[in-house]
Amino acid sequence: MNETKKASREPLFHVVKHAERSAKQMILFRLAAVLFSILAGGVFILLIGYNPIAVYGTILEGAFRSKMAFQATLKFTIPLCICALGVTLAFKMKFWNIGGEGQLIMGAVFATFFALKFPHWNHWVLIACMMVAGIIGGGLWGLIAALFKIRWGTNETLLTLMLNYIALHLVSYLQAGPWRDPAANGFSKIARFDKNAALDKVLGIHFGWIIMLVLVAVIWVYLRRSKQGYEISVVGESQDTARYAGINVKKVILRTMFLSGAIAGLAGVCQAAGSDMTLSMGVAGGVGFTAIIVAWLCHLNPGMILVVSFLFGILQKGSSVVQSTYGLSADSAAVLQGVILFFILGSEFFVRYAFVGRRKAKKEGAN
Repeated sequence: MNETKKASREPLFHVVKHAERSAKQMILFRLAAVLFSILAGGVFILLIGYNPIAVYGTILEGAFRSKMAFQATLKFTIPLCICALGVTLAFKMKFWNIGGEGQLIMGAVFATFFALKFPHWNHWVLIACMMVAGIIGGGLWGLIAALFKIRWGTNETLLTLMLNYIALHLVSYLQAGPWRDPAANGFSKIARFDKNAALDKVLGIHFGWIIMLVLVAVIWVYLRRSKQGYEISVVGESQDTARYAGINVKKVILRTMFLSGAIAGLAGVCQAAGSDMTLSMGVAGGVGFTAIIVAWLCHLNPGMILVVSFLFGILQKGSSVVQSTYGLSADSAAVLQGVILFFILGSEFFVRYAFVGRRKAKKEGAN
């Protein structure tokens, strides 16, 4: 009787860790996830009264229909890819840096200081100072969480998340106070940068795309071929093992988090001086949070981060064209993106885990 009651209280299914899958199986799982995401998105489009094939066609056409559209796609890809590369360094160390958004913002803030205060400096001197300032700003913002972690054992996930909102409200303060544009006629905004402070264009797009490509190669080499990259991996696997091997764990955490924030800060410079030409509350626009998804989706592989960031750029640009073409609200476009992401990210669960029925779980336990 007791055994019957106990059995009835057990869940119908158990989640168990799956045996390691082959590379072919993982590719098939992810391809299936993409297919199901497209089908699910199509169902959503049908439910709101539109033709899925036409809408998907508009997304692709919107991202590539003209030179200007393709440039807009790349402009979204650049900060997303750079920021994802930044958080990858911290994640490789299993330091959960959820603060890419704030680090990007602080990079933009530090760069904006030079753009506003010294607009008539020599162009290349000014751009170099803005780049260095953005790197330092983002790096210092990332370093805060690392210092709290090694000194007081603070939860880095919560702290980096809260620092995002502090950075955002700092921008709000600056645009309503010290850096407010006198010609704004009562509006709280920061003046547009002088042309001298703009990133130069290469093939019609600001040279942030060159920085992005260089960083992809540098981060790949740094993580896989350098001593510091090896130390990051060891600290991520086990801090005790790292200490036993003679690695200074505190130094690695501080250095890696500075670099992680610095790279995200560089994305902020590209966004402020390459795309927006000003500093505003929307300078990050959720890029830092999306970068976390991209980094995990790509298993912290820099080459895959570049590819997936570009695909996100297509989806982002194409969705905006769908909004204007079909008169959809921004919420509908966001739901469509969310449905697609849900299935793609959900596939990662089934790569690692499986649902096992109650009876099968008992048999496996008995064996």
